[in-house]
Amino acid sequence: MVQDVDGNRFLDFMAGIAVSATGYGHPKVVAAVKEAADRFLHICGSDFYYESMAELCERLARVAPGPSKKRVFLTNSGTEAIEAAIKLARYATRRTAIIAFRGAFHGRTTGAVSLTSSKARQHAGFGPLLPDVHHVPFAYRYRCQFCSGMPACTRGCIGVIEQDLFARHLDPHDVAAIFIEPIQGEGGYVVPPEGYLRDLRELCDRYGILLVADEVQCGVGRTGKMWACDHEGVEPDILLTAKGLGSGMPIGALVAKESISTWESGSHGSTFGGNPVCCAAALATLDLVEGGLMANAARMGERLMTGVCTLATRHECIGDVRGRGLMVGMELVRDRSTREPAADLLQQLVQDSFRNGLLLLGAGKSTLRLAPPLVVDEYDVDTALEMIDEGLQGLGSRAAGQESAAAEVGP
Repeated sequence: MVQDVDGNRFLDFMAGIAVSATGYGHPKVVAAVKEAADRFLHICGSDFYYESMAELCERLARVAPGPSKKRVFLTNSGTEAIEAAIKLARYATRRTAIIAFRGAFHGRTTGAVSLTSSKARQHAGFGPLLPDVHHVPFAYRYRCQFCSGMPACTRGCIGVIEQDLFARHLDPHDVAAIFIEPIQGEGGYVVPPEGYLRDLRELCDRYGILLVADEVQCGVGRTGKMWACDHEGVEPDILLTAKGLGSGMPIGALVAKESISTWESGSHGSTFGGNPVCCAAALATLDLVEGGLMANAARMGERLMTGVCTLATRHECIGDVRGRGLMVGMELVRDRSTREPAADLLQQLVQDSFRNGLLLLGAGKSTLRLAPPLVVDEYDVDTALEMIDEGLQGLGSRAAGQESAAAEVGP
């Protein structure tokens, strides 16, 4: 729950874009922040070591996917982690080309926004951007010409990289890395088909390309596992995290295999990355996530998904429902047969829900993203579903009234 300056209370199902993983002001996180602030606010971790920074790096290396030894670099944000990954990938491979996906969001600084491909306005007026960045279609089952909506199909989406990009335009041995969100966030909460990440891992291994998993939004327990990669048992070469890692405090991390962390001391750095107060918040957050919130995300996510699927049987404007854990997308369409996006319906639903006390956000062209704090319970989930149901009914009644009025006016 959040409360505004006028005393209005809101049920939060967007969590500051999946940042407030433990809710607002979780007592254990607040206590950790206060204790750290009482000790000291800052000293540059690249020059002087302190316990919480070392502990957090060790912790992230331990919970990262796969058995390989890891090295960790702490940042202030997800975007900074992306920038660090671009540099490391090019440095480690001595290659320059980078592949990203259409619909991706990786941040807004120059390198990160070069990989971003969710909205043209995020590029407009800022060119030229980073060179040698190439975008390929994401495995968006509901709208993918290669998948044709088939859940088991992955080869078509992987094939377009080899048969089109590699065959016509880019030698794979010039590619440093493929950056992917295991579940696309800004692009529409898009979950690729089962096996897609494994096939992508195999493709990277074949050509010596690094696989970089951007788990800034989908990581730290949100999907019911610590990392979205864990659902397919895939170990990326580099994993990136931020958002929910600090429960609202600004912190991110690059977690890379030790074998590719070949850059020399001083090649990269950050004055504020790994700030002691932020490290304390991150450690407390990880305690809570591993201590029950991740399991709660799996349980409540199943309840939320079941509820949204039930809504889809009652509202024709819901074209697709997808997600993992507490990362659920509900795509709105004008017509289920044509799948035409209904962006105006999405905006109306978000605004109407806000006026009624429910915080929601859109994603992609017309997808409602449901990403509440991981502390939600059955009552919260059921209440949000009721409010969304009422909102959709209101939109339906309004549309029917407009059609009736138009019919009365006539040509």
